[in-house]
Amino acid sequence: MKVVILAGGMGSRISEESQYRPKPMIEIGGRPILWHIMKLYSFYGFHEFIICCGYKGHMIKDYFVRYYMYQSESTYHLKNEHTQVRSEKTEPWKVTLVNTGLHTLTAGRLRRVEEYLDAEDTFLLTYGDGVADVNISRLLDYHWKQGRIATLTATQPSGRFGALKIGTDGRIERFKEKARKDQSWVNAGFMVLNREIFRYLGDGNEMLEEGPFERLVRDGELTAYRHSGFWSPMDTMRDRDFLESLWKEERAPWKVWGN
Repeated sequence: MKVVILAGGMGSRISEESQYRPKPMIEIGGRPILWHIMKLYSFYGFHEFIICCGYKGHMIKDYFVRYYMYQSESTYHLKNEHTQVRSEKTEPWKVTLVNTGLHTLTAGRLRRVEEYLDAEDTFLLTYGDGVADVNISRLLDYHWKQGRIATLTATQPSGRFGALKIGTDGRIERFKEKARKDQSWVNAGFMVLNREIFRYLGDGNEMLEEGPFERLVRDGELTAYRHSGFWSPMDTMRDRDFLESLWKEERAPWKVWGN
């Protein structure tokens, strides 16, 4: 099963860093947050990624082009231009990097990678700027049991996000509910989608969270997997510093993989 990662936005709210690199390449513990997200999925056995590039997408491509050499211990014989790789520390990943446009909205980015999903009935989708300790296997099982087109991971952070209204059966009854002080449920990403999602994307000139998800709600086809564990976006420098401190203190909840 393939994992699609939305990594094309400009990251204007963290411009201190994003003026130099795309937000998914901003580092936590010396590694891009994109790497942390991919490590989580890989831990659960998902090794094939489609990355939707946009703003400064060449930097994401350069990272993966050089990834093999970055992770290896190498000796360079400059006189005869020979390179000797002594050990390999790479990942079992297959990474497809797709230029989905500079100003394309998220529904359009997803539309532009449809051809790379082949005949897959179900695929995974998340944002390239947030980490969590979501159990991907349980999320997928929940999606299949619900039998609907789309499942997103819902969590309860502090109240600066728009909220979801979730029914007792897990269906999302309203996508944009005014946030309250009692930590309402919000969309954390980490989604599972059936191929029927492409019928809801229209011409792609919308954010996923606007027209497409609203139409799914109208048809009763969007459900929520409640996640009570850790989740944090990286929208601001304060977020980045918070995640960096967790990593340095070896308290990063999203690090479910080994050393």
